[in-house]
Amino acid sequence: MSPIKKHPKNGRNYIKRWSKWLVLSLVILLLLFIGIGILTGAKTTYRLYSETIQNFTTQLEGSDFLYLFEMENKIYANAHPEGADLPSLSHLSFQMLTSVTPKDPRSLLGREIPGLSSYNSEIIIAGEGTNYTNLPVESTPPLDVVLRDRDAVEPEQKEETDPPPKIENKPSTGERDVVFIYSSHNRESFLPHLPEGTEEAYHDEVNITKVGERLAKGLEANGIGTKVNQKDIMKAASEQGIGSYSASRNVVEAALASTKEIKYTFDLHRDSMPRDVTTTTIDGETYAKVIFVVGAEHKDYEENLKVATELHKRIKKQYPTLSRGVITKKGSGVNGVYNQDLSDKAVLIEFGGKHNSLDEAYRTADAMAEVFSDYYWQQAEKVSTDS
Repeated sequence: MSPIKKHPKNGRNYIKRWSKWLVLSLVILLLLFIGIGILTGAKTTYRLYSETIQNFTTQLEGSDFLYLFEMENKIYANAHPEGADLPSLSHLSFQMLTSVTPKDPRSLLGREIPGLSSYNSEIIIAGEGTNYTNLPVESTPPLDVVLRDRDAVEPEQKEETDPPPKIENKPSTGERDVVFIYSSHNRESFLPHLPEGTEEAYHDEVNITKVGERLAKGLEANGIGTKVNQKDIMKAASEQGIGSYSASRNVVEAALASTKEIKYTFDLHRDSMPRDVTTTTIDGETYAKVIFVVGAEHKDYEENLKVATELHKRIKKQYPTLSRGVITKKGSGVNGVYNQDLSDKAVLIEFGGKHNSLDEAYRTADAMAEVFSDYYWQQAEKVSTDS
């Protein structure tokens, strides 16, 4: 009897059937995985509320939405970043289900490693030397530490740099105050003005509010009426049992309610980064660098971002190394609004860091007053021409 020969066609059919079942099994597992992700992310009633959908879509990068639109309408191809490839469906699904952005380790490490809170910041414009390792850190110690009485080195120290003189024949806002300056963390101070060995740079008098007063003098010299908050916001926050930004919100709301003339609100802070990050030398003089922070957790933040971006560009043109750039902040661990929803021309500005001196911050305030004044009067002229 001759041996039975296996038909090669039957073997190929078996492999094809096995391959189909394998592919089908993988598809089922993928759909099951996606379904579980949707259900566990939804409310306990397993309904897809708008909040649930929002939570999922916030995991996507802004440019990814353009790619999704492009799948339906090719005209959006002109809007996505030049040279970037269309992301795959698996890329978008993975990003939504895991909250981890491929090729961006910060999206994973930023949630697990203390100190990587800059993950909540997005660099819109990077100044010279600015990257995700040296962005401003939002870390305020307990209010009892901030409000502790401290001595200061020469609290009434004479300013080495004189404030700018009033400029003659300059346009003026007259009696109208159009700029409001305050500091949510008003007791943020500078180590060169505190006793040697001091670690926490906070003081009730020698602090960031002096920089605000200096900026106001520069604006007034350029004919721009400016109001400076004199209230101790951090003390008020402690007495009322609320956060600093909640306390400063009360201050800003009161200022805006007192007059309709105020158009710009500036919240001044100082950073905690090392001196080499927050300092630059211009024409032989040291300056405290600035960085513009825009809260992105309200619907109209783009208007504030426009102001911050324009100021950065103008500073870069006149003082190339003075600005560290423009960033937005949102997400857990940060305020994300910074009272900027109260005005469409509100910006938080970091003036140097705790290792800078007041004189360095004053020079920067004078430069900022000069740059902003040119910007303000150009805007005012534009409005006058349009009307």
